[in-house]
Amino acid sequence: MKRTTVWVTTAAALTGLAACTSSASSEEPEDKRPASAPAALPALRTAERSTERAETARVRSTTVMGTQLSLSADGVLAWRDGLSGNLTIDYTGGTAAETMRGLGVTSMEARYLSDAYYARMGDTFAAKMGGKHWLRYAYDDLKTLGGGADLADQMRSTTPNQSVRLLLDSGDVRALGRETVDGQAATHYSGTVRVEDVTDTELRRRLQDADVTAETVDIWINEKNLLVKKVEKTSTTNGRVTQTAHYSDYGVKVAVQKPPAADTEDFKALLSQSSTNPT
Repeated sequence: MKRTTVWVTTAAALTGLAACTSSASSEEPEDKRPASAPAALPALRTAERSTERAETARVRSTTVMGTQLSLSADGVLAWRDGLSGNLTIDYTGGTAAETMRGLGVTSMEARYLSDAYYARMGDTFAAKMGGKHWLRYAYDDLKTLGGGADLADQMRSTTPNQSVRLLLDSGDVRALGRETVDGQAATHYSGTVRVEDVTDTELRRRLQDADVTAETVDIWINEKNLLVKKVEKTSTTNGRVTQTAHYSDYGVKVAVQKPPAADTEDFKALLSQSSTNPT
C-alpha cells in the first residue's frame, strides 16, 4: 500500500470520532434559530448553559460510518477553553479498521490539545513507521483531508454542549417524555436538522461541506439539566453515520500532557515524505 494512502486512511480512522458532530456558533442569537416547539426550548437552553458551564465530563461512545469504520471510545473531555481530553479508541470494524489492523493497530490512545490531536499507535506501528509512537495532527493540517475545514472544526466540536446546541437548531424539536438512562431519570428530546431549513449560515456550510443532507438528534437531559446521552444519525451522500455517546462525572479532573517531541511524528511531514517516496 502506498504510504500516502496509509496516512490519509489512518487520519480518517483517527478522526472518526468527530464524523457526525456538527455545531452551531455559540454567538448565534436565539431569535435567529428556527422555530421549534415552545415548550421544549426553555429546558434545552437551560441544559445547554448547564452543560457548557460543567466544563468537563467522562464520555463513552460508539460510532458507525457505514461500511468504512466502526469504533468505540472511552475517556474524559474538557471544553473550558477549546477542546482537550484523553480517550482510548478501539477500532471494531470497517475497511479503515482493516487498514489499521494491517499496521498492527486495533486500539490507540488519543490526546486532544489546543493546537493538535495526538494519537499513540503502539509498538508495531512505530517499528513499521520510523520508530516514533505518536502522530500529531495539527487542526490546520486536517483541512487538507477530505471534509476540508469542516473536519478540523468537528475535531474541536465533540463536546456535549454542542449536541444540545445542535438540537436547538432543529425546526421540529420535541419532548418525548421521561426515561431512565444509566440508572437516572432523564427527559428525552428529539429533532431533525435539514440543511435547507438551517438559518445559521456557518452551520449550513459545515453540514454542506460534510455532504450532510439531514441529521436527527436525540438527547437525554437529567434532573441537573446535564446531557447524559445523545444519539446522532446523519444521512450523507456516502451513507449513514450514527454516533451514540453517554456522559457522566461532570466536573471530573482532566489533565492532558503533550507527548514527548522525540517520540512524535508530524502528520504533515509524513505526507510530504510520502509524496517524494510513495512506495
